[in-house]
Amino acid sequence: VVDRRLEWRNFEVRVDEESSILVRDVLSETQDTLDFRDRVIKLSLGFGHLVVATSSQCFIYSATNWNTPTIFDLKEGGSVNLLIQSESHFLMVDNAQGIQIFSYEGRLISNPRYQGMHPEFLNHQTIALSSDTVAVRDRSDEMTVHIFDVNTGKRVGEQPIKHSQEVVERALSQCGQSPQRYLALVDKNRDLFITPVRRLECDLVKLRTMVSSIAWNDSTNQLACIQDGLFVVWHYPAVVYIDRDLVPQTRTEKDGSEFGKNPTIVHSIGNTCTIRRADGALVTSGISPYPALLHEHAAAQHWEDAVRLCRFCKDDTLWGCLAVMAVAGKELNTAEVAYAAVQAIDKVDYILYIKSIPTVEGRNAELALFRRSPGEAEAILLQAGLVYRAIKLNINSYNWDRALDLASKHKTHVDTVLAYRKKYLRQFGRKETLKRFVQLSEGVTIDWDKITAKIDKEKEDERGRPGAKPFV
Repeated sequence: VVDRRLEWRNFEVRVDEESSILVRDVLSETQDTLDFRDRVIKLSLGFGHLVVATSSQCFIYSATNWNTPTIFDLKEGGSVNLLIQSESHFLMVDNAQGIQIFSYEGRLISNPRYQGMHPEFLNHQTIALSSDTVAVRDRSDEMTVHIFDVNTGKRVGEQPIKHSQEVVERALSQCGQSPQRYLALVDKNRDLFITPVRRLECDLVKLRTMVSSIAWNDSTNQLACIQDGLFVVWHYPAVVYIDRDLVPQTRTEKDGSEFGKNPTIVHSIGNTCTIRRADGALVTSGISPYPALLHEHAAAQHWEDAVRLCRFCKDDTLWGCLAVMAVAGKELNTAEVAYAAVQAIDKVDYILYIKSIPTVEGRNAELALFRRSPGEAEAILLQAGLVYRAIKLNINSYNWDRALDLASKHKTHVDTVLAYRKKYLRQFGRKETLKRFVQLSEGVTIDWDKITAKIDKEKEDERGRPGAKPFV
């Protein structure tokens, strides 16, 4: 399309003629003209590269050198329908070859496929790309999203992600390693959900309602959306898997009436978000630069610099983000400072308790419990051989049946479980109703002196494990 214009940071690209593109650098006020033998069909600009598809070839330009592109021929019989870029790859869709993923050196990396794929119907609303993951909505079942690995082209996980409603829009986070990859999706009810893509089970969590458009930031894992007249940015969306109490303190909202009705987020780059109004006009909205700096400090594990930044800004949003980043990074000292800054005294007290635990496995298990993942916490303890801690974890969670199962399986602390159960019932003036506990109570004598001595011995053994010492 002649006069089509793309922008990325300080570069502006415009299709000047059918086979000519004008590239302009607004900082240096220089411009280059790129001429092609055939008509330009598709182009995409982002992540420091310009990708141009003509009727017979694909050209890959680097933003640092517009003179010598990487060129490869396109196979006959296919017309390029779509180009999507990520930090290290780009995705091309044509009717003949389907989905193809290339490096910026022009090397074909993979060719993801699934049964019933119709490449002619794929567009920006149905497919998403990150540096290691591809997400594709199934055309025959619009509640299903297929996840593929970029490098192998194989499906990630045994099952695709299934939602309860039809998915109308999806986006993949662009930063971090594979375990930190998140998929945001909007369903037909305009509800916004988020889920990790590299977990064994899908764990969709609702973030917002009445959402019309979403976009991940290109340099940090910040998620922007337009929601019923508001412009909302989640500075650390993974907070829903760490500490949901801090969700309101890790996002910013501002009036979006200037965007009019039915606006669409074009992209979120650096500290700016570009939004297209219904009349086609582009409007730019700024994002605070401090959360991005905080992301950089946390990724580099420069926790002292992160605390210094939060103290300089005196912003509860930054402190909330730092608290969950520190918990995710298992940096307890920083988490303690951040939670104290947001007046979460109960969580400061719990962090202090975690710091007093002598073993790394014990601390990791308590952090998993802090993130509301008791199954993960128990698995960590059992793998480390800390059976008493696993039993006590279930006792403290009032998961009595599981505590008794562990005690019976490992043939230890059965009397401990029965004693705590009896103490719990006495506090509330209730009688035992669980059959297993009634049967075992008849044959087990509860002696609190012996139980206390046994618990003390367990704690002493834990302190004597190799490398055991409190968190410093």
